[in-house]
Amino acid sequence: MTVTLIKPPQGDGSQQERRRARFRTAARAALADERVRSVGRLAVRHSSYTVGGARVLARRTWDGRSAARYERMIRAAEAAGLMDKVAEWEQRGHAFRMARHRRRMDTLQAMLALPKAIGSAALAGTGLLLFVGILLAWANKDVRDVLVPLEAAVEAVRWAAVLAGLIWGPLLYAAPWLALAGAWSVGRSRHAAPQWALPASQRDEVAITPSVVVVAFRDLGVSALRKAIEDMGDAGAALLSPITMAGCGVEVDVTLPSGVSTEEIQNRRRKLAENLGRHEHEVFISIPEAARTVRLWIADSGALDEPIGMSPLLTSEDVRADYKLGRAPWGQSLRGDEAELSVYQRHLLITGLSNQGKTASLRSIALWLAFDASVEFWIGDLKGIGDWGMFEGLASVYIYGPTDEHAAAVTEMVEAGVQEMERRLQDPTGDHHPLVIIVDEAQVAFMNPLKGLDGRPYGGKKATSRYFMACRRIHNQGRAVNVTLWQGTQDPTDENLPKLVREGAHTRASLVLGTESQAKMALGDAPVEAGAAPHLLRQGKDKGTVVVASDGIRIPDGEPSITVRTYFIDTDPAKEVAARALESRNGRAAVRQLAPVRDVDHLADIAHVLGLEPRVPTTEVLHRLYQLNEPVYREWNHSTLKEYLEQFEAAPHKSGVMVVDREKVRAALARREAA
Repeated sequence: MTVTLIKPPQGDGSQQERRRARFRTAARAALADERVRSVGRLAVRHSSYTVGGARVLARRTWDGRSAARYERMIRAAEAAGLMDKVAEWEQRGHAFRMARHRRRMDTLQAMLALPKAIGSAALAGTGLLLFVGILLAWANKDVRDVLVPLEAAVEAVRWAAVLAGLIWGPLLYAAPWLALAGAWSVGRSRHAAPQWALPASQRDEVAITPSVVVVAFRDLGVSALRKAIEDMGDAGAALLSPITMAGCGVEVDVTLPSGVSTEEIQNRRRKLAENLGRHEHEVFISIPEAARTVRLWIADSGALDEPIGMSPLLTSEDVRADYKLGRAPWGQSLRGDEAELSVYQRHLLITGLSNQGKTASLRSIALWLAFDASVEFWIGDLKGIGDWGMFEGLASVYIYGPTDEHAAAVTEMVEAGVQEMERRLQDPTGDHHPLVIIVDEAQVAFMNPLKGLDGRPYGGKKATSRYFMACRRIHNQGRAVNVTLWQGTQDPTDENLPKLVREGAHTRASLVLGTESQAKMALGDAPVEAGAAPHLLRQGKDKGTVVVASDGIRIPDGEPSITVRTYFIDTDPAKEVAARALESRNGRAAVRQLAPVRDVDHLADIAHVLGLEPRVPTTEVLHRLYQLNEPVYREWNHSTLKEYLEQFEAAPHKSGVMVVDREKVRAALARREAA
């Protein structure tokens, strides 16, 4: 037996390897080519649109024909612990099933009655056509006209059949393509394609759909929330209200399952934003009135970094202002609505970090109000670099400068406002024109270390502080006679913005701040706990964006505050606006020379009311001081008297009751005179 060995051709294996290597190289080159990748993305994207759209249409059809929707809602409500919703959806499901049953029974009855109805209609139609033919034959004296209406009817049917035959074929061939086009359109509107296959304009932006919101909440890291959503099956969207367009974003309410608090969601704002495909500053969480509910406003990607346009004060030559009935065009809300502020009889406080647009935000309101010729301005600018210089011809009093002496002058200006207020209070029925006292960089006045001749400090937060007490008195009674105080201050603390002063403002607004505690100082505890978050604004990037808590601005129902992107009016345009306001006042501003504020010598007053008595109870001393000078001493109390005398080493002491020692007061007077 002969065995012949056939050797494989030399080099075949190496050739195959080389061919595979060339294929791999060509494939890598093709994948690296942007044109090939674009074509690939295009093919995947549009095929995914068609498949995803068909899935959506099938789901809609199934939901419309069955009770699956109601079953999902019932399971979701049970998982959320909302038993009233369970009963409601059960009732709706029962009504749907009954209506479907009636429709089916009506269809069966119609099918049984259909032959009889067709026969009756045919006989009636034939009889009618014959009757018309008889009338036609009678009129024409020709018996052949009896069949003319029947012939016309038959001809009409023939032409209808011809047209149907012509249309049916193309329609039959086009129907699948029309169905694919419809599915593609639905899929395209729902972005039903992988992220990498979407166009560049949509690739980075996640469309906010119910499923996206539910998944974002599921992945927040709250175990009770995750378990509840997983128990709901595919119906987690039952927690959501309808997603509505709101300006440059969307808004949705989310009802949380039992065991999940709104605070847990607020504390995970950054993670929630990232789950939604947004930056932290593009998602705002507030607490509406409904229990266990959070309201989300989700901005379109990058929308908050776009400018909002120019102020109407710059674009309109015909500006009108009304202190009582008008509203200042301050900016736009995040939803894109105009944000207008009423200042009628409202004290105002704006705070924030340095160089974030505080002065410009405050100044834009004053520029609008300047077009009301009845309004008088007293302005103290303690920054002292000319930011309010355009009001030099508009304001009756204008003080600017950063020194302690300027702060003292501003304090005396506010005290003069107190005197003007008290003068008006003597005539409460009079028609008092609005007086707006503006202090920018008010923290300088609060921190002023200078003292007056009577030893009282200009600054501070105690009852002996002149600036503090002047602000308090205007806050207490000024609005009744149209005397209001506007203050702008930066980086608030208890030292440079005392609690009683900040809580005396009716309108409180804040730009970006560093901490939540500062946000509570600026706006109050309640708005911040309900979702107001100036401390989450971006320093440098959100200049001019303020969070406002006030009844003077329209705030959406159920929300504690509103975030406003204020119009920016630069210094030179502001000068032009101020010049137009001055022109609208016929070129005249009410110029007033302030009467010097009398420095009250409290120590001398105390010595006077003590008389010759060696010791007088503090209650009696306060009563006598009140009778001596009611406007000055009406707000003094035991603590005020004690704090004042302590600095002269003449504090009240106990002798049965708390008393003031005459010898100590006289010794303090002597030491002061010697000094």
